[in-house]
Amino acid sequence: MVHETLSSPKAGRTRETRRATATGTGTGSGSGAGPGIALAAVLLTLLILPTAVTGSGVLLPHIGHDTYASLDALQWVVHGYNLTFASFLLAGGSLADLIGRRRMFAAGAALFTAASSASALATDVYLLDLARGAAGIGAAALLTSGSSILATTFAGRARTRVFTAVGVATGGGLALGAMAAGVLADTLGWRSFYGLHALLMLLVLLTVPYLRESRGESAAGVDWPGTVTFVGSLFLLMLGTVEGPQWGWSSPGVLGLLAGAVLLMVVFGLVERRRQHPMFDLRLLRNARFTALCLIPVVVTFAYVILLPLLPNYLLVANGSTSRAAGTTMLLMTLPILLTPVLAGKLIKWGLSTRSVFALSLACLTGGVAWLATVLRPGVGPAELAAPLIVLGVGLGLNFGLVDGAVLTVVAPESTGAAAGFLNTLRLGSEAVAIAAAGSALVNLVEHRLRGGLQDFPDYHGDSGSLADSLNSGDATGPTATLPSELQPRFSAFLAQGLTDAWQTVLLASAAICALLSVAIYVMLAERPDPGPTRL
Repeated sequence: MVHETLSSPKAGRTRETRRATATGTGTGSGSGAGPGIALAAVLLTLLILPTAVTGSGVLLPHIGHDTYASLDALQWVVHGYNLTFASFLLAGGSLADLIGRRRMFAAGAALFTAASSASALATDVYLLDLARGAAGIGAAALLTSGSSILATTFAGRARTRVFTAVGVATGGGLALGAMAAGVLADTLGWRSFYGLHALLMLLVLLTVPYLRESRGESAAGVDWPGTVTFVGSLFLLMLGTVEGPQWGWSSPGVLGLLAGAVLLMVVFGLVERRRQHPMFDLRLLRNARFTALCLIPVVVTFAYVILLPLLPNYLLVANGSTSRAAGTTMLLMTLPILLTPVLAGKLIKWGLSTRSVFALSLACLTGGVAWLATVLRPGVGPAELAAPLIVLGVGLGLNFGLVDGAVLTVVAPESTGAAAGFLNTLRLGSEAVAIAAAGSALVNLVEHRLRGGLQDFPDYHGDSGSLADSLNSGDATGPTATLPSELQPRFSAFLAQGLTDAWQTVLLASAAICALLSVAIYVMLAERPDPGPTRL
């Protein structure tokens, strides 16, 4: 969910700029004290939102230790935020057009502040899950309305500079989120991370009276039937995926959830085909180049995004790292995002086609995740992890924002808003589902690998299922402590190797998926039904 978070402002800018320019949407409400305040408020917001995505994964072991939560309940700290963020993105944009972007921004900031405060104070993991879900709704409102506020506040070259700053702020939040969460969790406790979010967003909330109000005069309203069926389908799919290892994949409960997800998605498709202003304009998928561009974020998800909440827990178990050290290691794959978008621009300026830049990006992502699978081992140090993680960061950075701009060149001008919304919601939704699927796969694989070896440790009285849950939540200390001290080193090595084997399988499977998608994307981008301004 990270990459979409990063590039949604740019896509939102395009859609809202077109509306504002066409209709003159500014109402003049609010004091309009200056564009600098609007810029500062939105940039701070876009610095905060990515840290909620990348930081929460680092906090899970600390949260589990304090709340004694099961793995499936603990996972919803991440999944709840991702689900609601993805599901309410388009609805948030439509509501902002109807009730006013400043008002929507204020509502989002208030909700995010309240939800972050509740997260910091929660003593029960289920309350924390609900609070994170509420924070995701606030984030969707902030992202859609914030980019619209900037698009209607700045024009011309100033707007270009502003959205360059947007990319830097969002990339900075992505780069620093895991490290900040690790440092705060190890020093002040995990609650301080969410408490800091609440304090920073409160500062954003104080700027609202100084922002200019604007609305979309041609706003068509919220597609509530589409929103409800889409959210329901995504929720059931994620819930079935998360609970599969716990309930059993063939259990009536899991099969019912997955069947319900399919049924609601079919209903969603039927609803969207009959609405005059659908949430998704499914006709866009007839455009092969548009479909190919929408698949690029899916490659990013399988190669890069799934690592953000899950890899820190591996480092905690297999390396015995602290949360701070794990977060710092993650900088190797996030910092390149701040630099490589500039390289992508220069490559295009030097004559490389956009299609070739995408191919280079996809090669880095596919090769990086496969490379990571080969170097991963218990005790692996940052020096060995550096090369594949940096390659992954470069791969994301090369298409960072470039996909959003390219999408708008392969559809008709009147479809750019729908195309941007489609891309961003598909991007966020695929990330939410893929993270849940990867987490479940790891639980299943670890449980399978540990099951046969536990007979060598008769002093351990737990089962392989609960042990797999503990390891994937970042906790090896608790299970190991139940054994006599002389057995603990051998047991720890056994756990670390089992977890590593599972990770290598997931990473290699991800690399295979990325390779297949990359070939399909490259072929589809070569199709040119009609000429366009972008050389693909």
